[in-house]
Amino acid sequence: MNGKTVLIVDDEAPIREMIAVALEMADYDYMEAADAREAHALIVDKQPDLVLLDWMLPGTSGVELARRLKKDEATADIPIIMLTAKVEEDNKIQGLEVGADDYITKPFSPRELVARLKAVLRRATPPGVDTPIEVDGLTLDPVGHRVTTEEGALTMGPTEYRLLQFFMTHQERVYTRSQLLDQVWGGNVYVEERTVDVHIRRLRKALGDKYDHLIQTVRGTGYRFSTRAA
Repeated sequence: MNGKTVLIVDDEAPIREMIAVALEMADYDYMEAADAREAHALIVDKQPDLVLLDWMLPGTSGVELARRLKKDEATADIPIIMLTAKVEEDNKIQGLEVGADDYITKPFSPRELVARLKAVLRRATPPGVDTPIEVDGLTLDPVGHRVTTEEGALTMGPTEYRLLQFFMTHQERVYTRSQLLDQVWGGNVYVEERTVDVHIRRLRKALGDKYDHLIQTVRGTGYRFSTRAA
């Protein structure tokens, strides 16, 4: 598998199965949801790399779910491709206006779906997710899952690695402990906010004297990753 996970949201099982087969053949992991409620829980908990979202869902519509996801900071960056039988231009515009990244009308070929999916993922993938990111000689390689400096490799735990990866791909912005818990631990993981402080200390220790200053404490607010003086 290429490490990318796609959430298929459609109330018709045969369509989910057809898409799942296409994704498997293209080397993608996938999850499935039959309605907006189930989909939202999976998105918050599992943070898929992309959502294939049917317009017509029982209860909350796909377009309403898309609007909700784009308004929530924790899920706003997850790409969405709308799937629908609606071909009217107004519907396409509505889907794109709520934040969908692409729009595919049914029926569609599995090859077209995978091609459009790959294009959206390429546009949406920030540095540090698929490609190494470097700051002042500190390099994070997400493929090799390594953090190195000019002196050699650094040793750190998996949570510290995820924290560093998030910080390096979201530089110069302050995040509260609650936001870091959502982004790094996941929205459905219940741990104390002070747990963040413990892992920040461990991360600074792992970075050593040369790089620990990059993780800055912003009193009364939270933390940020910055190359500028605090």
